[in-house]
Parts: sequence; structure tokens; C-alpha cells
Amino acid sequence: MQLFAFGVNHHTAPLDIREHVAFTEESMQHALHDLVGHQLVKEAAIISTCNRTEIYCNTDTPDKAVGWLADFHHLRSGDLEPYLYKLLREQAVKHAFRVASGLDSMVLGEAQILGQMKNAVKSAEQAGTLGLLLHKMFQHTFFVAKEVRTSTEIGTCSVSMAAAAARLAERIFGNISEQKVLFIGAGEMIELCAAHFVARHPMHITVANRTVERAEALSRRFNAHPISLGELPDQLALHDIVVTSTASPLPILGKGMLERAVKLRKHRPIFIVDLAVPRDVEPEVAELDDVFLYYVDDLADIVREGLDSRQGAVTQAETIIDSNVMDFMHWVATRQAVPTIRALRDQAEKFRQHELSRAHKLLAKGENPAEVLESLSSGLTNKFLHFPSSVLNQATNDEREQLVEFVNRLYQLRHPQ
Repeated sequence: MQLFAFGVNHHTAPLDIREHVAFTEESMQHALHDLVGHQLVKEAAIISTCNRTEIYCNTDTPDKAVGWLADFHHLRSGDLEPYLYKLLREQAVKHAFRVASGLDSMVLGEAQILGQMKNAVKSAEQAGTLGLLLHKMFQHTFFVAKEVRTSTEIGTCSVSMAAAAARLAERIFGNISEQKVLFIGAGEMIELCAAHFVARHPMHITVANRTVERAEALSRRFNAHPISLGELPDQLALHDIVVTSTASPLPILGKGMLERAVKLRKHRPIFIVDLAVPRDVEPEVAELDDVFLYYVDDLADIVREGLDSRQGAVTQAETIIDSNVMDFMHWVATRQAVPTIRALRDQAEKFRQHELSRAHKLLAKGENPAEVLESLSSGLTNKFLHFPSSVLNQATNDEREQLVEFVNRLYQLRHPQ
């Protein structure tokens, strides 16, 4: 068994690379089956968010697993290689613990990543690609994340991406109570953003989604107006602030649509935050004079606010994580002895069956039961001790001392003084 984790995140790769290797919800099952189906790995789970795409696996061929990621997304390995991190064994475990605890997030201490990891594990379970090793690792990961969040103040003063979007809007407009806000999408991120914007009492809120029913459900919570994505070309110009986060593999807002909206608005500025990966807004939109476009990476400075107050909690969290990495790797080491233990028990069972069969035959011939029992116990003892005794007798001088120490430890021998 060899744990291996690899991928890209906001620390190692720019947004245009991350969106190229992102997995949609629809493609996740196919990707997992493809990775395991090619027998590149024995187990696999994929985490794909706006800030990271990571693959955790049990494999004997890490390089082939890395090559699969580029092939699946039709990229050249050389184009992806500079941005990849590759983590083996305890490094992979520590990384998983840190990610789940919010230590590796753009927003230090944010809790959303834990839910995203749990969803990734659920997808792997549904795909049948989660075996004993990864299952145990992720269960330990969730335990560690809970311990970090309950034992430290890592989440204190955490500024979420949703809160950062609202703060940025206030910096541009001053007071957003006179602004009209459009949310595109109806997932968890949009729900979080809506809560922050509603607290600032904007003039009007609209929710656009591919499935109108989901837009309606979210609209009822925030007293908003639901529309379909097909209505965006007509509705866009009516809004001052746009926050978008969908799972669309292609941009939803193009330069042409924004040019028309700006013209209809008579060049009144429009503020857009695109929190999706892949991006919902074409990069060319940033060229328009009256559009303030921000992607997820642009919010980094805002979400770092309050970081100094959480550094003590980071030190505490790292200590908890290091201790749990040691515990988990000990469990992995014990699992590596399982085949040997199983083989030892199988051999002992063969000895037992052989001597028992011999004893039954002797009893059937009318032999004395006491003598049969004596022969049975003597035969078992001789079989169990034959191989250890033989190895000790045949050992070289260099081997014998270490072997004697091992035998004493294995059989708990106490020599008379």
C-alpha cells in the first residue's frame, strides 16, 4: 500500500491552469472509473474546488497516475508539471489533514473545504473507488479537522470568500443599499454570498439559475426574484452588482453580452465577482472600461485580513496534525504486517489440521487416548518450533545475535539468571 496525493492549488497554479484541470460534478464518476479502470491506482478520490484539484490514491505507480490527470484533460504533461505537487505516504496524510482543517485554504480556517472533502469521499464511495486505506485516511482526516476546530481558534475572524465579495462591493459603491444585485447560480457558494449581501440591504436581488426551481427556492429565502439563465441578456443591464458561481464548463457571460449591458446602462459601472472554476466570465470582459471584474484569486488580499490574530491557532493546529499523522502512519505500518500474520496463521492451521487428522486415525485404531494426546501435543510443538530452530542453527555469526533477540521478543522468553 502506498498513499499518494497530487494536484494543483491556489498556491502553485494560476486560475487559468486550475480551471483546465477542474472536474465537474457530472464528470466525477467517469473520471474515477477511468483512473481505477486503467489499473493505474487501486483506490482514488478526487477533490475539485475553485482553489484546488487534488487526487488522493493508493498506487504503486505514482508517475502513471500523474500522467493520467494531464491525459484526461487533454493537456501535455509538460504544461502541467511545473504547477503540480506530489506527496507520498505521510506527506500525503499531513496534506489531507491540513486541507480539511482549513490551514491550506486561501481563507485560513474556512470551514467550507471540509464539506467539499466529504462530498469527494461520498463520490468515491458511490463510484466504488474508495478502499480500506483511503477510507481509513479520510475518516481520520475528518476526526483531525474536528479536533482542530474545537481545540483551537483557527476559524476565529475568518473572512470567507462570500464575505470578501460583499466587502469589495462596498469598497466600490460605498453603500450597496441603493444597488441591484444579481446572483448567477444557486449552489452553496451563492447561498453564502446572498446571506452576506442581504445583510447589507441592497435595493433588489435577482437569482438566475439553469434550473428555475432551484432559483425559486433560494429566492424565497432571500426575498429575491428568480429567473432562468436564458433571461440573462435582458436582465443583466438592470443590475449593478453580479456575483456568479456555477458548475458550467463554459463561460456564461461573454464580452459581447457585457458590451450590450454597459451600453444600455449608459456606461454606469457594473461590478462582477466570478467565484467559479472554470470561470463563468470570459477574461476579455476585463478589457471593458465600465466593468469591474474580479476572479476568485483577486480576493486574496481581503481574505487575508485578520491573519495575524490566527497565527497562534495555526501553531496549535499544526501540533495536533503532526501527532495524528504519526498515529495514522503507525496504523499503516501495522497493516503492512497483515499478509505475514495471515500466512503465519494459515501455516499454523495446516499444522493443526495435520496433527488432528493423525490423532483421529490413531483413535480409530483403538490406540490409548492418553498416548494419542501426548503424540498430538508433541507433533504440534515440533512443527511450530522446527523452522525457528532451524533458522537459528543455520544463521551466520552476524545474523545470530539479531535473530536471538527477535526470537526472545516474539516468544517472550525469559532466560534463567
